Amino acid sequence: MKKILISLMFLSVLVSCSDKEERTVKALARRVVPEYASEFEFNHTNDTSDVFCLESMKNGKILISGNNANSMAVGLNYYLKNFCMASVSWYAGDPVEMPDTLPSIPDKIRIDAKVGTRFFLNYCTLGYTMPWWHWKDWERLIDWMALNGINMPLAITGEEAVWEKVWRKYGMSDEQIRSFFTGPAFLPWHRMINIDRWMGPLPQKWIDGQASLQKKILARERSLDMTPVLPGFSGNVPAEIAGLYPDAKITDVSTWCQFPDENGCHFLNPSDSLFAKIEKDYISKQTEMFGTDHIYGIDLFNEVAPPSWDPETLSSMSSGVYDALKASDKDATWLQMGWLFVNDPAHWTEENVKAYLQAVPQGKVVMLDYFCDSQEIWKKTDSFYGQPYIFCLLTNFGGATNMEGDFHDLSARLSDSFANGGKNMIGLGSTLEGFGVNAFMYEFFFDKAWNTGISDTSWVSALADRRVGYRDPVARQVWRTICDSVYVSGRYTRANNICLGRPKMITDGTRPEKERITADYKLLSGVWKKMLETNSDRDTYKFDIVNIGRQALAEYFPLELYAFYDACDAKDTISMRMHGDKMLETLADMDRLLACNRTFSLKDWNEEARTWGETPEEKDYYEENARTIISYWGGAGILTDYAARQWSGMVSSYYGYRWQQFVDKAIEDVEKGIPFCQESFDRSMRTFELEWARPAYSISYPEAGDPVSTGKSIARKMGIL
Repeated sequence: MKKILISLMFLSVLVSCSDKEERTVKALARRVVPEYASEFEFNHTNDTSDVFCLESMKNGKILISGNNANSMAVGLNYYLKNFCMASVSWYAGDPVEMPDTLPSIPDKIRIDAKVGTRFFLNYCTLGYTMPWWHWKDWERLIDWMALNGINMPLAITGEEAVWEKVWRKYGMSDEQIRSFFTGPAFLPWHRMINIDRWMGPLPQKWIDGQASLQKKILARERSLDMTPVLPGFSGNVPAEIAGLYPDAKITDVSTWCQFPDENGCHFLNPSDSLFAKIEKDYISKQTEMFGTDHIYGIDLFNEVAPPSWDPETLSSMSSGVYDALKASDKDATWLQMGWLFVNDPAHWTEENVKAYLQAVPQGKVVMLDYFCDSQEIWKKTDSFYGQPYIFCLLTNFGGATNMEGDFHDLSARLSDSFANGGKNMIGLGSTLEGFGVNAFMYEFFFDKAWNTGISDTSWVSALADRRVGYRDPVARQVWRTICDSVYVSGRYTRANNICLGRPKMITDGTRPEKERITADYKLLSGVWKKMLETNSDRDTYKFDIVNIGRQALAEYFPLELYAFYDACDAKDTISMRMHGDKMLETLADMDRLLACNRTFSLKDWNEEARTWGETPEEKDYYEENARTIISYWGGAGILTDYAARQWSGMVSSYYGYRWQQFVDKAIEDVEKGIPFCQESFDRSMRTFELEWARPAYSISYPEAGDPVSTGKSIARKMGIL
């Protein structure tokens, strides 16, 4: 009898575990496709590796099986994309558009994973895209991550609440601690030991709110079989700590992006015993608040120099980091982004990289090969000298709204890495700095983590079907052109986004070739024309109308600008005014088109920031953070327009104003017979940029119209239709 009871208890535990996985993915289905959730059944299998299966049941329901909730979520997404022509966006406000009835599956499908680890996010993403997010936004993103198989997300929200407790233990006041932190939008660079105190002090309500949010984020991610990467101590200490511990090995970090010394960081050498003490205090407090999954993101020397480039010193610092981590958590693994090797290859020589990596026990540091779409560090370091690494797609910098990436080159690089990257290539990851407008590139990338058997050509056709909601040969041709000719290497390193930069008087000898600019515009305007001639009521189609159209307008702008330059050379003020007016008209049309989709809304960005404040003063503080990071950024101005956004309201009030001033000043100087003074103009623009970033500067927002009719109106005016 006792044996029977034990067996029943064991079976009960198995059923309970299985039910938990199934309940989790059922809840995801209810969030994503609530009207259809009851038509799916989920089955938790006992497979030991990541796999999912799809089949139609006799009762008409769709059965999705998998080894865990994450794999079943990928199976659900596979069905939605390839059978329902449905897209699930990473934005909470985007609808999931479904067919009237669920299509059946002719034959059972079984797909297993090529790699077991799928990483997502970048420190910078939490500044360029996510600083103002609430739970509804995170909830959708976590669902999107699960649907795309991501099982190792970076999870650094709420970090300051932990540090607050740690630094209090070391005798610092709350005011000192909050002043050490930067403003919310700039915290990623504080966490990466780049800057301190910029746009602080950090409000206590924000610290507490982020801690509460982190608990929800981690609970949901863990329920979906994700292993969140929490932060560890990277060596950044307040100046007050240096005063309290005068014998500690604390040095000033090299200047980052021309910020003044008052925003500089202080680095505690990991070889100092104080480093291990702070690490243990931090891990203990963090585990108490948020739990642990035993993998910690610790990033040293991100775009700053270490105290010494001596290989032995580098070796002692990396071993010091791991030893401190292990002393804090005996099961700890260190996750390190590889951007430092990309950013400073002159100093990170083969000898230095090898010394840094091999000082850590094999398998105890996982490297993110951060920018494989451009530079594959695994090829230059004998696959990171045996340490496990993750092949990463970056593509987006600063959350910029470029159509950017190389579709076919990415596919080729992935094939090569799977074949030749070594057994220590353990996964794929995306390290995008911001969400931008290229979501399909990341979905394509994460699909490559699975043995789907879908060719790139078929994948693009299915993408086109999802965008318009039906199988249309014109839409398929449009998307083939986009992937074959728009998303190609180096295309967007040229002049297409010049309208978002601070205006400059470029001399004739340094101007890009007009033939290349013309070819870029003809390509995009041709794609836009075909898209406008396609019919669809889908939200995804309407987004594409705005997205392709605003890029085409950005590529038309240089044609008028270089004609303006030619007229300036000829001192023809009538022609200068004509082309200057066309430049400004193009920006006005762009602003009007962008207003047709909320993805491109400055108003939403500012208003979301203000939701974190309660008083008018608090709301203004958050909005100033929000405006600053997408305009002049900070410091001496080297990062101005780094996070440039083609957003409604911003094109007119920020970029449009600068170009209006440039046109007027250039014409005035020609009329006076004096040369254009770029230095004087830049000073006046700097004054304006600082003023614009303050909430007191009033911004007018264009009214939202219908994207298709607005797009057609603009295209007709330009002679595209």
